[in-house]
Amino acid sequence: MRFTVTRRGREESAFAVRFSGQVRAYLNRCAHVPIELDWQHGEFFDHSKLYLVCATHGALYAPESGQCLGGRCHGKGLTPLDVEERDGAVYYLDSD
Repeated sequence: MRFTVTRRGREESAFAVRFSGQVRAYLNRCAHVPIELDWQHGEFFDHSKLYLVCATHGALYAPESGQCLGGRCHGKGLTPLDVEERDGAVYYLDSD
């Protein structure tokens, strides 16, 4: 799911995914080059549904941590965002 957050006075694209029953959220920005990850609007997983993938360069990220697992991200991970799931909804916890 894509959404927009305001960080340091700037609007930025973000996304949330559910993996192994947990919701995780990240800025929608590849660690290699600051471009959006989704290969189709709101689609972040590779075909196996095990990894988040950058549609432009093929970098793979662990959905549970945002850690770079391979490709041009060279060990840099995604920027995590704090979210909370309650009463069937997911809320962004703004830390600014």
